Amino acid sequence: MSENAFPRDPEAPGPTEPPRLPAYTPGSAQPRLNRPLHERYPQIRPTSGYGDPRIRHTGPGPGAGAEQEPERSSKLNARLALALSVVVGQLWGLTIVVDEWMSGDTGTAWWGAGFLVLSFLVVLGLWLLDPKDR
Repeated sequence: MSENAFPRDPEAPGPTEPPRLPAYTPGSAQPRLNRPLHERYPQIRPTSGYGDPRIRHTGPGPGAGAEQEPERSSKLNARLALALSVVVGQLWGLTIVVDEWMSGDTGTAWWGAGFLVLSFLVVLGLWLLDPKDR
């Protein structure tokens, strides 16, 4: 652009002083601070991004977001539902066991502790069922 498009700022340093970079403020009263984007950042070209020859893959390919292995997904969802139901059962059992222990009924508390150990072994068995899914 020509020098006339952006008149000289009276606060700008003279030609003998090293130029100092002004702070950019949008909507500034100084026209030199409101110059277009391509003048403020000359390294950004109009072809940056979609027209850049270095970019070959711009996003996810065909079928993105669709389930690639529905059998595996359904199997993992079923195992997750089983594990979560066992965890809820363990929490319920733990409250029953603690309540029985505190009331002095240790026999029922030991049966409840056995239930908790058994439910833990069920979750461990679910985890060991298919090692390639980990």
